[in-house]
Amino acid sequence: MKVSIRLAVRDWDYVTPLLLGDVASERIDLKIERLATLPEDFASDPRFDASEISFSRYTTARSRGETAVLGVPNFLMRGFRHRCIITARDSGLVRLEDLRGKRIGVTGWQDSGNTWTRAALARAGVGIDDARWYAGRLTEAHPVTDRLGRYARPGRIEPVPGERPMLELLDEGWLDAVFTPFMPPGFFERQTRYRLLLPDVRAAERAYFEAVGYVPGIHVLGIKAAFAAQHPWAVQELSDLIDAARRLWLEKRRKYIDTTPWLIEDLVSTGRDLPPDWDASGLGANRHMIADFLDEVRRQGLADTGLTPESLFPSIAELAGEPA
Repeated sequence: MKVSIRLAVRDWDYVTPLLLGDVASERIDLKIERLATLPEDFASDPRFDASEISFSRYTTARSRGETAVLGVPNFLMRGFRHRCIITARDSGLVRLEDLRGKRIGVTGWQDSGNTWTRAALARAGVGIDDARWYAGRLTEAHPVTDRLGRYARPGRIEPVPGERPMLELLDEGWLDAVFTPFMPPGFFERQTRYRLLLPDVRAAERAYFEAVGYVPGIHVLGIKAAFAAQHPWAVQELSDLIDAARRLWLEKRRKYIDTTPWLIEDLVSTGRDLPPDWDASGLGANRHMIADFLDEVRRQGLADTGLTPESLFPSIAELAGEPA
């Protein structure tokens, strides 16, 4: 009898083979729900057994001793962050170093992506104390929520004044740049009012990879620990299914390249500039990246933790109480 797993994920292209049944398991009945917004509190959400979760929030939860969710080192979302810094079209800012002393907006302080973006800024010599930070909603359509939590620091890290949309403040020149994982409406149009901060993002990200050796992980696969303890074999099986779907998706993208005029350029450059296992899952393949992220969590004051990659991602045998 198959074990049912209810999985929550964003609407990633590589999930399509799983949705269509092109990739399937003889032992798992996988039910996928694609969500624009991931569960706020997956640990207590009765709808799902597994979910795409924030790498940062999982890390800080484990640092507080919370064990209801087991993270699996399969990074469902990963990406360079240099491309996530936008500024006004007529801005004179063109380097990460130019953000020293500037006002920077962020969509969430603890967000994994923004944690990595601040790490990239630090490599350019711009630390948290070298800028003024404001957390808020990107546009009027986004909700007003607490995007700072306990990380607010009056005079350094604050909410956006009056909860105004950050794009308005960017238009007015009050904000100099904004960190955002998703580009604003109209960004891809010819007459957009915004642009990426860096004129050659690909070159900057290629140099970053050469320096650190990885593409940063943003979201990770999470499974409820109680479910994993009951079905320890299913954890790796689910991770393997996702990997298989990703491989099939890439194979099809390389064949059906006419979905955008220049998709082939991106596929070719990715194949030439990155190793074939740049997105591999597993602790071994990601240990260095995970260790660097833990260092950033500590350095940026997100958590005072002694976690290691191994304790952050405990083995299934350990979870099930089996001898190592």
